This record gives sequence, structure tokens and C-alpha cells, in this order.
Amino acid sequence: MSIFHKAYGDPEVKEPNVAGQFYEANPQKLSQEIDAFFSASGVKPSKKKIRILIAPHAGYVYSGAVAANSYKAASLGKYTTIVLLGPSHFFDFPAISVWKKGSFKTPLGEIPIDEAFADQLLKSNPQFDFKPEVYEREHSLEVELPFLQKTFKNFKILPILMGRPDYKICEDLAESLKQLIGQRDDVLIVISTDMSHYHTSDIARQMDRRSLSVVQALNPKELWSLCLLGQTEFCGFTSVITALIYANKQNIKEVEILQYAHSGDVTGDNERVVGYSSIVFLKSDNSSNAQPASAKEAAAEGASLTLQQKKRLMQIAKDTLKTYLETGKTIEITENDPRLSKNEGAFVTLHKNGMLRGCIGQIVGQDPLYLTVRDMAISAATLDPRFKPVHKEEWQDIDVEISVLSVPQVIHDVQEIQMGVHGVIVSRGPYHRGVFLPQVATETGWSKEKFLSELCSQKADLPADAWKDPSTKIEIFTAQVFSQKEVEK
Repeated sequence: MSIFHKAYGDPEVKEPNVAGQFYEANPQKLSQEIDAFFSASGVKPSKKKIRILIAPHAGYVYSGAVAANSYKAASLGKYTTIVLLGPSHFFDFPAISVWKKGSFKTPLGEIPIDEAFADQLLKSNPQFDFKPEVYEREHSLEVELPFLQKTFKNFKILPILMGRPDYKICEDLAESLKQLIGQRDDVLIVISTDMSHYHTSDIARQMDRRSLSVVQALNPKELWSLCLLGQTEFCGFTSVITALIYANKQNIKEVEILQYAHSGDVTGDNERVVGYSSIVFLKSDNSSNAQPASAKEAAAEGASLTLQQKKRLMQIAKDTLKTYLETGKTIEITENDPRLSKNEGAFVTLHKNGMLRGCIGQIVGQDPLYLTVRDMAISAATLDPRFKPVHKEEWQDIDVEISVLSVPQVIHDVQEIQMGVHGVIVSRGPYHRGVFLPQVATETGWSKEKFLSELCSQKADLPADAWKDPSTKIEIFTAQVFSQKEVEK
């Protein structure tokens, strides 16, 4: 049977292969199924532009809930071209196949091919070819299409199936994509892949944890070696390799693992499971708020405060607290110092007779530093859930401490954490996030393992060992910490 449907004068339409098998063939039921996945997802749409996403391609009953996370995260994006990369499960060929014309059809309608992009890509390398027969039974790209149709509007696709390319061809494809996409922000790359296959749940989690760690480290060569050795598994590993190479070429540094699960979580059979993950790659813009490349650079960008600047911030915090506790009103402040007018994160900590009385802050500055200090002083006195609000009668006994934070930086190895120097943020998804300031390590004397375990359990409401899981995001920052007593000497 032909994989094409062609009416008189119409372009070629690629018919679906697995509608009614991997996902619902009825349009209404399919739409409702995907809506249910989105509703159940705890992921929030990202305000940052997502450049690449990874989603699984098993039957929706097994992996649809995981896949929904990637698409929901990207749902605020406006994309005119979506490049799809996935493995060929049934045809073995040495390079890649680029579908170049017509459209792909699902129960939700047809999606046009970006024929101009396809033509340019095919011309960029003699090893890139159009092999329509390799799409004849393939599902890896097809199962992503209904999610795309439910998430975005007015887009075209560029379907690419990966056969058995070597590392050089992955590099060539990544380079061609970089040249053709350039700085366009209306192109999304979708990588369709499942993870480990048919191991016990424990072995699968171990292998997949290693895979996710290497992906988050943006290390394509290590992943290539591990896959060839059988120590990690992606059924679409050459697609993932291409994505990592492309990300490095485009200076895409931020990788978020949204969810990891396996088929046993659905079926209850933990003896032979298939792993699934939802991952997004984000690229910060080139504005003045873009993150520097390392924690060291971040600290340099937030230049050290002078004694006079520290005194000014301390005076703002004290005046704010006194006025608010006495009148309930927030004072109006103007500030001309450019250093204090930068958007920076800060914490205000209150002590009474040497004991903690309140501590609240903003990790990433949304307002000028002097206003952040003002607002966090009020929050520390009135909103810390661990303590009753500070009364005006206590004011004379309160000591103020201010911590001005550098821009947080993602790390991939906890060995990078310097105890007493770095504050640490752990997070997993939108609802589990915790932070310890650098001084916590000094004050408690905890080991690094104890520090991270307490951070996960106390602050992020995660298992104590969650910091060992690659789906847990770990960030570090530095802080300029100064107390009321220090600046008033």
C-alpha cells in the first residue's frame, strides 16, 4: 500500500502509520487525550525560548504523560519551522533521510513540509538524501506530530530520520542546521527518543541516570562512547548526539530535565522496562541580563560593594523596618548609585539576641538592588513562615544581615561546590525548590553530603538523596554578606 495519498493536482500527503495503535485514531478522542496529559503535567510554560526539546515516542499510554512535559514547557514559543529528528527502526542506512515535499497527516489534520528548508539542507551535504521508503512503517517522528498540533499553530515541519550515521555525519548535520538556522528564534528542534530498553527497573534507572547526567553536561563525545559500550541507551542516540553538538555550536548552555519515568510506572511490570525522559534546552538572550558562563564570572560581574554602598543598603533596610513596624507603610526610596540600581538578588536575615528571627530573599533580582533589599527586609520581618511577625517593640533588639547574590549557575558535579563560599539551589519541577546561603555551611559545620541532604529535605521537600538524581537541578552562587555590626563599626 502506498504511503502517499495524492488527489488530482494535490501535493503528496504522507499518511499516518500508527494512528489507532500508538495513539487514538479518532480526532476528538486524540485531542482529549493530549489535553488530559497537559492538564496532569506539573510543568509550567517556560518564559525563556526553548531551542531544543527531547520527548519519548512510545505509545501514548506508556509515555504520553512524559512527552507532554516538554511540549507544555515550550508552549509559549512561536515557531514557524519545527525540525524533527528520530531513529529509523526498520531500515538500516548509513546517513540521514530528509523528507522534502508535501505534508504529513495525522487525525488532527495535515502539517506542511518546509520545502525550502529541506531543499537547502539536502544541498548542504551529498550524504543527506530523501529516502521515502524509510518512513513507510516508522513511528518515531509521527507520534510527536499530534503533540505539536495541539501546542503550536501555523508551523511547518522538517522530518529527518537517522539511519546509522557515524559521529562525523552527526557533526555535519549539526553544522548544516547551525548555518541554516543561524540566529533565528522561530525554529524548534524536536528530538524523538526513548531511553534504556528491557532492563529491570533498578538497572534502567541507573543507566538512564548516567545518560541524563551526560546530556545535561552537554558532552556528545562521552555519550557516543557510553552508547557504543552499552553503558547507556537511547534508541535515538544519534539524534541526541546531533542535538548536543548543535547546542554547543549555538552556545546553548541551559538544559532542564523535566521528568524521568519508565514503562513500569504505568504497567507495574518492573522486570522489563523502557525509559522515557522530557528535556528542554534553553538559550538566554544576549541582553545585559544574560547569564555569564561561570560562577566565577558571575561573581566578577556583580562587583564588590564598597563600604559606603554597604552602609547605604543597611540604612535602607533599617529605615524600612522601623517605618513599616511603626506605621505599616513602605517607604519610598530614590537611589542614584548605578551599582545599587542593578537588578540583583538579595536576602535579608534578621537575628534577635543571636537567634534567627527571619530570613527571606530573592535569588534572581527582578528589581534594582536597593529596592530588593527594602522589600526583602519587610518580608523577612513579616512573612517568614517559621516565625511570628516581628513586633515594633522588638525593633531595638533586631540585628540585620544582608546577602547580595551573584547570578546562579547550573553545575553538573557537586565537587564544584565550595563549602562556605557557594550558596546552593536545588530544584525539581515547578514545586520543589530550596536554597541555602553560603553561611549555612559555616554556621552548621555540616559535611557537603549532609548540607545537600538537608537542603533537599528541609527546603525543597524532596528525598534527602535527591541531589544525587540527575533530574534534580543544582545551581551555585556566591554572596557578599555583611552585618549591621560590621558596617557600623
